[in-house]
Amino acid sequence: MELISSAERNRLFESFKRDAFHLELRDDYSVPDEDGPYASWLRGEQVDNSYMEPWLAMVRRVTSKGRTVRRVRVVTEPHSPYIQWEYATTPINVGAGEQIRWISRATLPRHTLPVGGNDWWLFDDKILAVGHFDKNGRVLGSELIDDSSTVAQCVSIRDSLWSAATPHSEYKP
Repeated sequence: MELISSAERNRLFESFKRDAFHLELRDDYSVPDEDGPYASWLRGEQVDNSYMEPWLAMVRRVTSKGRTVRRVRVVTEPHSPYIQWEYATTPINVGAGEQIRWISRATLPRHTLPVGGNDWWLFDDKILAVGHFDKNGRVLGSELIDDSSTVAQCVSIRDSLWSAATPHSEYKP
């Protein structure tokens, strides 16, 4: 399996036409750019969120053109410290134009999750960027998949979870 980097995956945001959707299934993400801010947040310190600016600028750019960037976060309750931090920072993403919804893992509709139960981005119902992680949770890269039956499974899961999940503004952990 060939993996592309996060930077290469992010180039897909420059070419999609309508919708980019992310399914998040992990209760912790070990993203190197977040290590310092997350550690600061855990200590109760003021967090410098400038590390998010490249992502936020891209989201503002694509959503200003009428495209949607959405994600459903499937989370274990009670939340892990990382999900608590993610919840606290979500208003920044929403302010940039992302639509984010939450669903408890315990109430997850019974689905067989495609692509090995990994997280994925779905672009315009045509191409998947499936996330792969090492044993410590670090991102290894994304696998691109355009197989029509796999994409169709993910479209179905997306639609089901999107309608079942709670919008961030209404979600109270």
